Amino acid sequence: MKILVVGSGGREHAVIKKIKENPEASEIFALPGNGGMENDAECVNIAATDIEGITDFAVKNSIDYAIVTPDDPLVLGCVDALEEKGIPCFGPRKNAAVIEGSKVFSKELMKKYGIPTAKYEVFSDMEKALAYLKTAPLPAVIKADGLALGKGVIIAFTREEAEEAVVSMMRDKKFGKSGENIVIEEFLEGPEVSVLSFTDGKTVVPMISSMDHKRACDNDEGLNTGGMGTVAPNPYYTDAIAKECMDKIFLPTITAMNAEGRTFKGCLYFGLMITKDGPKVIEYNCRFGDPETQVVLPLLESDLLNIMLSVTNETLSADKVRFSDKSACCVIAASKGYPLAYEKGKLLTIDESIKENVFVAGAVKKDGKLFTNGGRVLGVTAVESTLGKAVVSAYKMMEKVSFENKYCRSDIGKKALSKTN
Repeated sequence: MKILVVGSGGREHAVIKKIKENPEASEIFALPGNGGMENDAECVNIAATDIEGITDFAVKNSIDYAIVTPDDPLVLGCVDALEEKGIPCFGPRKNAAVIEGSKVFSKELMKKYGIPTAKYEVFSDMEKALAYLKTAPLPAVIKADGLALGKGVIIAFTREEAEEAVVSMMRDKKFGKSGENIVIEEFLEGPEVSVLSFTDGKTVVPMISSMDHKRACDNDEGLNTGGMGTVAPNPYYTDAIAKECMDKIFLPTITAMNAEGRTFKGCLYFGLMITKDGPKVIEYNCRFGDPETQVVLPLLESDLLNIMLSVTNETLSADKVRFSDKSACCVIAASKGYPLAYEKGKLLTIDESIKENVFVAGAVKKDGKLFTNGGRVLGVTAVESTLGKAVVSAYKMMEKVSFENKYCRSDIGKKALSKTN
């Protein structure tokens, strides 16, 4: 079976490594992939947003199955374009990917169907937004409507910070067209939980829960990033909360999307906050999270490719998805300065003994050597019998990764361990 995976990050590397376990996966192409994936897939220099280039490649190379994982191509309709050419896909169509592509759409969906989320207001006029902020409760959460590489959310603790966030999005176009409309919502408190789920539009099967560490610095300080590390399972996500989420959030979301004529098939990500009033939705993603995927998939005991095919064929069932009872920790190595200015082109070395545990995100290969080529360079994941052991193991393996100005948070898993101890 010839398989095409669209994307170039650590998430895609994790998906590719898991798919390789299926002997039916005879050839795997990554579009565009990156230099650190080349031992696991054939990388083809076609951008993930080049929908026409992707479909042309798929047709010319007789691709049997395509997996579209990043948000941009999903929102642009990559799955629709591939399916029009007769190529079956894993991933939602454009009209369902809007659940991530528009914060306004997702908030209105939750309001309409009674899915618990933060109170909010939507603005398309900057002056009206600024006027609202004069009396809005603080802290306030300001969100750009569209995609913004995971950085379009600002938590403002003062009126000045809130006003600055609105101006940067709406007047200064910090996130381009994504900030033409914004959502201002109440600040929720409680532990965050990420739950990825497989769904074929009828059945929803949650994966093992995880905890992301979005802030750039230790103790959850600094700017929001695409994620500096993850652990799984998330100790705050109890069986009782999981049942409540299934009844009040997961199934109602699938039902709501069907009712709107936007059947969602693929991986639906639920970003949750466990508040004093119960779990609430912070955000939806229309795809695997990054770096949540790098801790969730190593714990998956079932065959990923077969699960994906069952999603596409609408034959998904809970008994097809089985996870280990072990724990995992992923630590991200970033270029110093990320998520702001950082340098590229630094020689990257990864010890051979840990390569199976490494998921490369931002690297390029030149003359047989790897060089850094992104803010988040790679993630190292350890799977152990306990979370404490997984954290220790991940950091030990990270010592075997080197490049100039390497930066890691030193406290990945600390909050989760404080809950389990």
